[in-house]
Amino acid sequence: MAVAFIQGASRGIGLEFARCLSARGSVKVVAGCRDPDNAVHLHNLHNVTVVKCDVTKESDIKEVSSEIFANFGKLDFAINVSGILHPSGRGETRLQDVTVDALQETFLVNTFGPLIMAKHFGPLLQKGEGLIGTQSSKNNKQHSGVLAHISARVGSISDNRLGGWYGYRMSKAALNMANRNLSVEFGRGKNKLVCLVLHPGTTDTDLSRPYHKGVPKDKLFTPEFSVKHMMEIIDSAGVEDSGRYVAWDGSDIPF
Repeated sequence: MAVAFIQGASRGIGLEFARCLSARGSVKVVAGCRDPDNAVHLHNLHNVTVVKCDVTKESDIKEVSSEIFANFGKLDFAINVSGILHPSGRGETRLQDVTVDALQETFLVNTFGPLIMAKHFGPLLQKGEGLIGTQSSKNNKQHSGVLAHISARVGSISDNRLGGWYGYRMSKAALNMANRNLSVEFGRGKNKLVCLVLHPGTTDTDLSRPYHKGVPKDKLFTPEFSVKHMMEIIDSAGVEDSGRYVAWDGSDIPF
């Protein structure tokens, strides 16, 4: 069986990734969240093991990676879905709203945590072979593991026309850069990884809910819709796609 790790799996997009992968029957899912005891929906899924993992704590990430190695000896797919818009739940609209404390917390969750995930899960992913049916879309050769992170279109520097959301925009732009770095480092040697940052579209989750009023109905996606399309990208990705910043519909987003 393939082995997948999902960080931030207790709700929203993360929970839907767990549902989608567990339903395949050929994937053993390890689902990380901060409060496993209250992750009722995760515990009800087949082929899912729920573990305590806070993306801001390297000790948690290291412990989970060690457990996966001890139990399976490899990892085929890992995705980080954990993210915050702002500690308050609403992004800064003016420079005077920016504080060091809020910036630190936002970067810790959205950028530093994902990078530390790559540090500890990368070696396990190099031992994997990707999810079942995942093959290079161009050379039809099965690649090594896939490491993905949820980014956002507002992390695009060249596409920023509205301003605001300083911490969120900056942290996602930094995550995109981290992914490019990872794609270079893990693109060397025999056991290459596919490193992706994915934009799920505006999805009906707690993070985006305060801003749904201004979103057209046909542009507000369910988690099921977003994950279905992101899994199509993941399943068809090959090593030549590593480093991409890609939207739910398969289109590349300018950095």
